[in-house]
Amino acid sequence: MGGVLATNMSHLTALRPAMIEDLSRNHRPAANLFKTPAVAEAWNRYRVTPDQIEFFHEHGYLAGIRVLNDEQIEALRDELAELTDPNHPGHQLFYEFHSNESADPAKVLFHALGAWRISPAFHDLLWNPAFLMPASQLLGGAVRFWHDQLFVKPPHHGGVVAWHQDYSYWTRTQPMAHLSCWIGLDDSTIENGCVHYVPGSHRWELLPITGLANDMNSIHSVLTDEQKKQFKPVAIELKAGECSFHHPLMVHGSFENRSDRPRRGAVVNVFRDRVRSASDEPLLEGVPPIPSGQKMEGQFFPLLFDQRPMSHDDAEMLA
Repeated sequence: MGGVLATNMSHLTALRPAMIEDLSRNHRPAANLFKTPAVAEAWNRYRVTPDQIEFFHEHGYLAGIRVLNDEQIEALRDELAELTDPNHPGHQLFYEFHSNESADPAKVLFHALGAWRISPAFHDLLWNPAFLMPASQLLGGAVRFWHDQLFVKPPHHGGVVAWHQDYSYWTRTQPMAHLSCWIGLDDSTIENGCVHYVPGSHRWELLPITGLANDMNSIHSVLTDEQKKQFKPVAIELKAGECSFHHPLMVHGSFENRSDRPRRGAVVNVFRDRVRSASDEPLLEGVPPIPSGQKMEGQFFPLLFDQRPMSHDDAEMLA
């Protein structure tokens, strides 16, 4: 695979252990890349404003929130470069791994789910307070993890992510109390294939799935005439380290990368605590089923954040 995905990883592979720890067993930060505030009041610096929350509920998204500093960006980029290697010793821990999810080999879309189980930096990203506080405010409650995603569009021939609603892939969890956070590891621009949102589409009903990585315009076959009139995408250009949050029914997608730069991003998908399974089948590849009607919890769906006041013992533990 060309561009950023063609990095020669053979020397790194030779230095790795044969097996790695499954980090899904660890439900707290494993390192110090993201520092957890030691007291409840210290979380306030990460709050979004009432106007920002109102904008999210009106338009279905909120963009331009800085969640990573330069050190964190570099750490995530370094670990992403290793994770794209199909020979990585933690490869079997991915829920999904697509070196190219596009059917066109000339248009590459790397897409994988499950990095949090393999990479210390992507594991600890879930506990990033700059992400958790806004997520809790937008969800209106405690934040529980659903799953993560990695996306890479290499320079010149990066593929599309076709228009879709996230919840169309998530109906096996109910009620719909979900939230997605798209985090840029590069400056994300129109030229390199940034995310586009269709403001107000979060008020539409659930649409049929029309594909994720090939025909950008296939969604139009399932839209009503009124939805077609409202279909006015907005480009969400972000600096590296900034994120956008979006509603689970928000119609969104991204075009090709025609620039000289990669477009790398991570997505953290969460839901409000007390969401339940709506399927007796495995919710993610390799994850034991949670019987339909039971609360989503356990090893693979940890509670990340609850705004209830922190106890003295909790504060001592985190200090």
